Amino acid sequence: MTAPLRREDAARAAADVRGKQVHDRWREAVKIRREWLEHGLSTEPADRQTTERGLTAIYARMSRPRPRFAWVDSPDQAIPLIAGLPTLDELYARIRDPRTPGPPPPASDLAMVASQLRGALSSGVVYGDPELTPVRKGKHRERWPELPPLEALRAGVPLSVVLHQGIHIALHRSLAHGVREPVHGALTARGPVPVCWYGQQDAAWIGYYDALHRLGLARYSPDQLDHLGHWAAVARSCGWWWPGEEVCVVAERPDRIRTEAVPGTWHDEVRLGGDGVRYRDGWHPRPS
Repeated sequence: MTAPLRREDAARAAADVRGKQVHDRWREAVKIRREWLEHGLSTEPADRQTTERGLTAIYARMSRPRPRFAWVDSPDQAIPLIAGLPTLDELYARIRDPRTPGPPPPASDLAMVASQLRGALSSGVVYGDPELTPVRKGKHRERWPELPPLEALRAGVPLSVVLHQGIHIALHRSLAHGVREPVHGALTARGPVPVCWYGQQDAAWIGYYDALHRLGLARYSPDQLDHLGHWAAVARSCGWWWPGEEVCVVAERPDRIRTEAVPGTWHDEVRLGGDGVRYRDGWHPRPS
């Protein structure tokens, strides 16, 4: 049973945005989410020029020069080229012990740069970002209910919460849980793999903050917009990528992704179906 919304919750929703604006913004948000889902599931060949330009700009944010780019047809084909790059556990070990000898690898700097950007974008959200505060105010601190979007709005759930559920969480379910994790599971079945970023399948957070800006519900500085734009360009243009000191390894997008709707969801959530994913070199990952 869904807990009833309290009076202060409804008041907060009313202050969020009012009347017809709410439904108009939600309809526009659905269009933007579908646009980003399409990018996340794209099987078009990578736009290599746009990818390399965006990644060069992201490297510059780490005060690093343009790397050499090594393109591969699948994450599996990347394995011989990324030997020696840090795994996620190794990055966490460096965080736990900052006395780890040697300069931080690009992946460490990149994680910090991306985290700082996401924090700055979150601070620019006009009505507060549920990514940071997913619970209601009040002594019980319950989470907001997940309801069909129009029902949620009628019940007084703030538009900001509905947008977070309907864009960020929905895209994450489709692209991370639905596609990325099964592929990653197949890749790591033989052992640990260096940490990477996911290009088109990073669209959940990128698309969310892009949508809030386009809907007029977030205010970002020109520098923040420029930085977000580079990540958005990469997400629209390529598959997974591994940042190295001198070489950045980038995978092409798959040439086939078969999906099916996730039952009982309201925001176009999908998961792999049928024969799943196939890459341009013929790699057909099957999770262990």
